[in-house]
Amino acid sequence: MLFGILFDVFDLVSQILQGLIIVMVILSLLFSFNVINGQNTFLLSVYQGINRLLDPILNPIRRLLPDTGGMDFSPLVLLFALELIRRALIRYAMTYL
Repeated sequence: MLFGILFDVFDLVSQILQGLIIVMVILSLLFSFNVINGQNTFLLSVYQGINRLLDPILNPIRRLLPDTGGMDFSPLVLLFALELIRRALIRYAMTYL
C-alpha cells in the first residue's frame, strides 16, 4: 500500500516535470527562431522561472554530457531517465506486489 502511494507521488511529480521540460524546450525554440519576441516580458519570465526550477536537475546531466555546441540534450536525457525509472517501478510493482 505504501509503495502504491509513493509510486503515485513519483508519477505525479514525473508528469509535472515532463510538462515543464516540454514547455521549456518549446519556448526555447520559439525564442531562438524569433517566433516570439525576446522583449515579451510575460513569456520571458515564464521561461526563466521554468529554467530556475529545472536547472538544479539539469545541471548535473549537462556536466556529464559532452559539449555539442549549441544543442542542449539534457532535457531529452532527463525525460528518458524519468520514463526508465517509471517503467522499472511498474515492473517491480507487478513482480513483487
